[in-house]
Amino acid sequence: MLPDTDQSKKYVDLHIHTKYSDGSCTLSEILDIASAKGLSAISITDHDCTDAYPLALEAGNALGIEVIPGVELSSEIQGIDIHILGYYVDFDNPVFIAKLQEMKEARYDRAQKIVSNLNKQGIDLRFETVLSIAGEGAIGRPHIASAMLKEEFVFSFREAFDKFIGYDSPAYVEKLRMSPREVFDLIKTAGGIPVLAHPGVTGVDERIQEFIREGLQGIEVSHSEHPDAAVRHYFKMCKKNGLAHTGGSDFHSSNHSKIELGYPRVTYAAVESLKEKLCQYA
Repeated sequence: MLPDTDQSKKYVDLHIHTKYSDGSCTLSEILDIASAKGLSAISITDHDCTDAYPLALEAGNALGIEVIPGVELSSEIQGIDIHILGYYVDFDNPVFIAKLQEMKEARYDRAQKIVSNLNKQGIDLRFETVLSIAGEGAIGRPHIASAMLKEEFVFSFREAFDKFIGYDSPAYVEKLRMSPREVFDLIKTAGGIPVLAHPGVTGVDERIQEFIREGLQGIEVSHSEHPDAAVRHYFKMCKKNGLAHTGGSDFHSSNHSKIELGYPRVTYAAVESLKEKLCQYA
């Protein structure tokens, strides 16, 4: 949990996924859970997608929940997959919209190629099943894993990744490549604040100073996979470098993990730190 402030009794979750990308819950279900947990603010950060907006803002307002426009974008550097969260993005920005559309189309093509590779290995997975699970959202490997589970090619979601569609598997296909700097620039083009997602998971501490020089403005300090020592470490790093400190559950689905929306407990100070960054760059 981030250090207490005047807002220490108000809690937020700034890293949530819905059915618009690879989450299992609808926007309405997410807001109902957030309301039941008494969260003051949330951010829907779907992968390469802001389709939840502006409806999320309107629905959140009706429930008295502050909804911060967000997105999670992928970047890559020397074979390491680095996720960047963007907060307060203008989801109507034409340059931003065009790039997200390009990324969505690339995801579709990638999914087709992964299914084709599986077919070549004798796994007769139908692409139509993947599409039915993904719906209108940005297609990702979790949708393919769910389709494999549905068509009984695997016994578990994890088996699909471990044996068939993980990074080192024959069926794996790389994503559309963007460097961290390109992602920082894209988020800033849309008026947003770029934040490094779950650095304790990615293990890129030695590159954070480089990222700051390239435009990084925050770090996700609290995360469902960050132990207390990591939280303290990244909070100190934020203070030392004048970065925003955020946090969230990275909730996707209670079916595939033990991650619970609203945990770890993150105070409203995280939102205040983002707002301070917005004021600095206004």
